[in-house]
Amino acid sequence: MNAFAALGVWTSSEIKGRLDWYYAVANNTKPAKYLICRRVPVEDDLNFLDVHEMWKLHEKKAEEFNALFKQVREDAVRIEEMPHARPSFLDLKVALVKKMLRHCNFCRWNCRVDRTAGTKFGTCQLDDRSRVSSYFHHRGEELPIRGTKGSGTIFFTSCNQRCVFCQNSDISHDKDNGIVFTPQMLAWTMWQLRMEGCHNINLVGGEPTIHLHTIVEAINMLRFFKGVDAKALEAKADLYIPYSMDVKHASYKGEFNTPILWNSNMYMSGETMKILRELVDIWLPDFKFGNNRCAVWLARTPWYFETVAANHKLIYEWDEDIVIRHLIMPGHVECCTKPVLKWIAENMPLTPVNIMDQYHPDCYCNPSDPRFDKRYADMARYPTREEILESYRYAKTLGLRFEEITFEKSLRGFRL
Repeated sequence: MNAFAALGVWTSSEIKGRLDWYYAVANNTKPAKYLICRRVPVEDDLNFLDVHEMWKLHEKKAEEFNALFKQVREDAVRIEEMPHARPSFLDLKVALVKKMLRHCNFCRWNCRVDRTAGTKFGTCQLDDRSRVSSYFHHRGEELPIRGTKGSGTIFFTSCNQRCVFCQNSDISHDKDNGIVFTPQMLAWTMWQLRMEGCHNINLVGGEPTIHLHTIVEAINMLRFFKGVDAKALEAKADLYIPYSMDVKHASYKGEFNTPILWNSNMYMSGETMKILRELVDIWLPDFKFGNNRCAVWLARTPWYFETVAANHKLIYEWDEDIVIRHLIMPGHVECCTKPVLKWIAENMPLTPVNIMDQYHPDCYCNPSDPRFDKRYADMARYPTREEILESYRYAKTLGLRFEEITFEKSLRGFRL
């Protein structure tokens, strides 16, 4: 048994049972979803289809994927004996996101701007280029995610929300931060991280949703690479650590294999959810606000609760592997924490939840920051111990599955 598989968190049958697909892909005993997508053939010439025809075809191919996926999970089929299709379901997804980019509807804002033209910008303020601020072995994520060798985390620039307390505001509020990454560079970076032993590829930001086109095309390029992408290496934050690369970290029956992890605010469109369903092996979503009033005030984001709740519910209905994050915010236990936890308990029972206590005043909420806004003075403090404990007590009364995920770090001394 390898060190990742031997982690104590996997002795919990509930956690391992809820994350069984991710666990198998991370250990290379199952193929990542993108490898299955490559086996679903598309008979149509994608060059002659409009966007409506593509979506109709996508619906049909999604059904074929789900049938094949079920067989793979049950060990009823060996995909290594199936040829790669040309074009494939994955090629169709690439073609679709390129169409979407011309009237961008990646997220709930539905700005409809042509990002390929670069003359008009939506909420994210991006054209068709993607920037990566940094990438590295992240050792601060939840234990099933970071494992023993870290989560292969890639931080994209810009966001479709404007949280006034954002702890990554240097990249989420600055669209020009980082290095322009082509899909080829991104694919090489994913390969490098997995070959160095990372247990997954963790797509985050900022926000990954607004970079959907680059990400999907990069996933379509994933393979075993040769050589070095010197430009991509400029963004590697742990370049100074001499990680050794080994094919055994990343091989399923001779093909490059890695779980794709979607680390997102979940403020995305239904179309984006459809694109991601057959690509994401494990979801790591945020669910911050318990109502739209707080979302508008603290993140300048309308239609928040209904959008994020609907996307979480879809993941649950799809029976996907997921760990939900909720951040305890000062003064927002009654209006945000409790409604969010109650909704999860009622709509996604037994889903693993990380109830996070790491809020600290930042950005517009930090009195020592030049951007400090006095309107948010009530957010210029840490959550109190009582606020944190009340959140945990409430989660426990709801029967939420949170203790294995939340308490494995620094909170072992808290008693409920």
